[in-house]
Amino acid sequence: MPSGQEGAPADPYPVYARWRESGGLRRVDLRSGLYGWLVTRYDDARAALADPRLSKDPRVAPPDWQEAGRGRPLEDRSGLGTHLLTTDPPEHTRLRRVVSRYFTPGRLDALRPRIERRVDALIDGLQGRAEADLIADFASPLQLATLCDVLGVPAADRTDFQRWTTAVVSSDEDGDARPEALGRLGTYVGELVAAKRRAPGDDVISAITAAADDGERLGEAEMMAMIFLLLVAGYETTVGLVGLGVCTLLRQPDQLRLLRERPELVDQAVEELLRYDSPVERATWRFATEPMELGGEHVPAGRPILVALGAANRDPGRFPEPDRLDITREDAAGHLSFGHGPHFCLGAQLARMTGRAALSGVVRRLPGLALAVPPERLRWRASLTVRGPRSLPVVV
Repeated sequence: MPSGQEGAPADPYPVYARWRESGGLRRVDLRSGLYGWLVTRYDDARAALADPRLSKDPRVAPPDWQEAGRGRPLEDRSGLGTHLLTTDPPEHTRLRRVVSRYFTPGRLDALRPRIERRVDALIDGLQGRAEADLIADFASPLQLATLCDVLGVPAADRTDFQRWTTAVVSSDEDGDARPEALGRLGTYVGELVAAKRRAPGDDVISAITAAADDGERLGEAEMMAMIFLLLVAGYETTVGLVGLGVCTLLRQPDQLRLLRERPELVDQAVEELLRYDSPVERATWRFATEPMELGGEHVPAGRPILVALGAANRDPGRFPEPDRLDITREDAAGHLSFGHGPHFCLGAQLARMTGRAALSGVVRRLPGLALAVPPERLRWRASLTVRGPRSLPVVV
């Protein structure tokens, strides 16, 4: 794969371009033993994301694939794996309805002032420093604090909560750090669910517990899986959006200069950055429930399908000059970085809002920002799904 099976190169797009030109689907084999067929063309990807014949339930997969995927907390349905990314309608519809009670435009708009104040506070902390890591010192604390707001984590608990969450979602953690943090986080979330039942607030956990108590048949395991999914997915995608966005702009000085000159372009810039280098490089697995055609090829029942969102977003058949970053591009919002169809990202509006605030703050208040290392020395996330630098050393 362009990411060295499950590694991560700085630029996977030339390989994607060759694969896109050579055929509709391409078999990929991972070191973990998982395998599937990669979709790289925009029209095929968009169709696959919305096709009800492609199930999200890993129990549809062939037995050898299921065995290779066993033990992955958010994929194996014997553990925390029953959630929005591993279910189909009507089960998926029921789960999504519960969480969507919170993700309304009004509630999310109410978070905007807090996010903007937090951006300014974090940039205040960077002022006067010679160098910083824009992931660890800016993007990560910004999104973790926003997730605390969304989930309803009390202020007194946030330091511990953020430390445990960072250990759980970080790809760099090894040894006992992640399992121990996962256990502590699970215990805390269970206690928080009980507290929200006694005294609900205007937050996601309160909405989930209220739904469970109101007869939506959300079991305890489903609640825990949902909360962990929101934590992991909400963290990864937005930190990736901010980190990748800033990194890309620093490497494209003409576009950075244009955004400084025309800050009103920030909405278009966010969409174009999402298209140009998606923080979700590949969608999560899908499995054919019956024989079908995709990408001009026959797909037998049970075949695992992996949609390469990053490749689809660089398809010249959909986006002219796709390898050129252009923050004035008018159709960039047609990208697939948040998916398409019934599994379209529930937190897309929140991610866009956070990305706009973060990029606006960085561009406006850090005029001398530059990479502190050559681009080829950046270390990239080793993930099948998400893409982005592990750290982003910058001269402030």
